[in-house]
This record gives sequence, structure tokens and C-alpha cells, in this order.
Amino acid sequence: MGYRAGMLIVTTIEIPGYRVDAVIGQVMGITARTVDLGTGLSAGLRALSGGEVSELTQLLYDSRNQAVDRMWQQCVERGGNAIVRMRFDTSQSPSEVCAYGTAVVVSPIATAEEGGTLQSIGQARFAATSSAANKETVEQPTS
Repeated sequence: MGYRAGMLIVTTIEIPGYRVDAVIGQVMGITARTVDLGTGLSAGLRALSGGEVSELTQLLYDSRNQAVDRMWQQCVERGGNAIVRMRFDTSQSPSEVCAYGTAVVVSPIATAEEGGTLQSIGQARFAATSSAANKETVEQPTS
């Protein structure tokens, strides 16, 4: 669980260095969690003295990560490779987290085009070399 390499999720409308080729639509991930009795009592006692309640902080981190993972899975299943305008909605007791955004298909802007960034240029080059390598592999005759 947690953010994985290759996840391109932003809270902005656009992704610098990338062109939006298609808008797929809204995607979301939801999770609801509760704490066990022992953790709840321990957290309640700690809350009386003030300060951070680390058990609840960890619960919220885990909930947010799971919600984002579920949103990303929905994006990929629908053919997307990025999410823009990502947001969270939360409520308490139980801890409910909803991550939502707009799934899109993006392509990196290469160096010769206006708007390219170091990240997008690198990804465009990687995609080009991977595509060329795959093409050579497919076209090689088998014995």
C-alpha cells in the first residue's frame, strides 16, 4: 500500500510538461476505518494530556494511502495514466477518507516542443527507446 512509482497524481488542473490527450472522468477511492479498543483507550488517555495522538495519525496516513491506491486502480482500469485535480474528503468516527479526481491520459512533451520539463523530456526519451527496443524484439526472426 502507498504511493507507487509511476503514479502521476496532482492537485492542479494541468501537469507541467505533459499534454492531456483524453479526459476519462471522475475516479475515487474510499476507505472507512476504526481503531481497536486498546488503541482507542490509549489514544483517548493521551488526548487528555494534549499533543499528537500517534495511533490516530498513523490511522489517517494509512487511510489516505489506501484511498489513493483505490482511486489510482480505478484510473488505470479505465485506461488513464494520470489524475488531475485530486482532492480528499474526510470525516471522523470511523475515520472515512475519500480521494477523488479526474482521470486523464497524458503524454510527455518532448524537448523540441514548448512546455517540456526535465521530467517530461526524460520520460519521452525513455518511451522512445523502449518503443524502439520492443519493435526490434518483435521484428527479429525466430529460429
